[in-house]
Amino acid sequence: MATRKTIVGNINEEVLAFTVGKDPVLDMALAEADCLGSAAHATMLARLPLKPRLFTPQELDRILAELVSIIRKIRANRFEITMDDQDVHLAVERMLTARLGALGKRIHTTRSRNDQVAVDLRLYSKTQYLHTMNEAIALAQTLLAFARRHAKVPMVGRTHMQPAMPSSVGVWASAYAESLLDDLGVQLAAYELNDRNPLGSAAGYGVPLPVDRLLTTRLLGFRAPIHNVMHASNSRGKCEAVILSALSQIMLTLSRLAQDLILFSMPEFGYFELPAEYCTGSSIMPQKKNPDVLELIRAKSSRVLGLATTTAAMLNAMPGGYNRDLQETKEPLMDGFQITRACLRIMNLLAAGLAIRPTALRAGFTPPVFATDRALELMADGLPFRDAYQHVKAHLDELQAIDPRAAIARKTHLGAPAGLDWRMYSQRVAAAKQFVKKEQTRYDHAISGLLGVRYPDLIKK
Repeated sequence: MATRKTIVGNINEEVLAFTVGKDPVLDMALAEADCLGSAAHATMLARLPLKPRLFTPQELDRILAELVSIIRKIRANRFEITMDDQDVHLAVERMLTARLGALGKRIHTTRSRNDQVAVDLRLYSKTQYLHTMNEAIALAQTLLAFARRHAKVPMVGRTHMQPAMPSSVGVWASAYAESLLDDLGVQLAAYELNDRNPLGSAAGYGVPLPVDRLLTTRLLGFRAPIHNVMHASNSRGKCEAVILSALSQIMLTLSRLAQDLILFSMPEFGYFELPAEYCTGSSIMPQKKNPDVLELIRAKSSRVLGLATTTAAMLNAMPGGYNRDLQETKEPLMDGFQITRACLRIMNLLAAGLAIRPTALRAGFTPPVFATDRALELMADGLPFRDAYQHVKAHLDELQAIDPRAAIARKTHLGAPAGLDWRMYSQRVAAAKQFVKKEQTRYDHAISGLLGVRYPDLIKK
């Protein structure tokens, strides 16, 4: 059987293809993060108290400059990961060695591909998360603007999909906005778990040299290192599973919103009108205006839920330390971010063009919708609530239609149709935006200091 020569030995070609898998494609998303991790690692190695030094200050400057050059190549689509490289780590090392000779060969000192890929994934996830949170905030803002614009428009509240009580468009739309804001709290927990540095743990058991893990933590903008070197290895995969689980909460919110919009834009309801440019037609039926975008969001929600379950299942009963199974957790993580972000963006566009149909909304208010309100009126006149409940239940045919606007105007308590706290919502949105902006600034500042150029635009200071 033919073998291929790689930097880590001669490998059977079929075995090489099987073990490399999709890494040459997937790792392109990690390439810039790998350069950043290498820059921090080289800076740390240059400060080790060894004689002679691994890198002089001048040599370190050359390494950092070359890593910046590789990042530029990555952004210009002039970076390649070959089968012989196997992954992004050896591709970057190959390029450094080709340009810098022995300096490139020293870059892997005290480092394993285990801690290298772990730090790459955490840097990748950090930037992806900041984008995801911004996109979730943008959709929450769009929904809140829609809710406030139509706050006093009556809409039948439903349970079991049956007419239940008087409510409003404002309550309906702000409910999904608040759900997204709550989802951001879950994202924050996952973000903070991810924001810890595994670099320096090597293969999971440390090295016999005084590597400075606190230094690389600071250089890469992490909040703290993962203390235990074996846990740094064991956390691989588990961190991805937590992130995917958190992203699935966003997708659950989007899925339920999508389902509502599909139902309430049907002719039988006609409460909302979807923007025509976000609907599709039929190849045979000229009249069709299909909510394909919403149907796909519904399906993609199931995909992200499945990715979270798949990733967690890979870890079940896995022994401690690095195992190659973990390679398979990379693609679900990337897919989860890509799907969630795409769904947030497309839902925001659709929500921004959503229109209401007041006549259809009002037509949904048949007399039985006011049954609970009537029972509470009788209770307020002195009748015990359960007696009032039974009386109304037995005399539903006697209920008279009430002005829906008047009905919702009477619901003034906290969170009810006439008691929605728009200032609170604005404050929550502002706090979320401020957090993301602060985190992005903190990260960009750390990487700018590491590379010696302004990041992310790579302009010299």
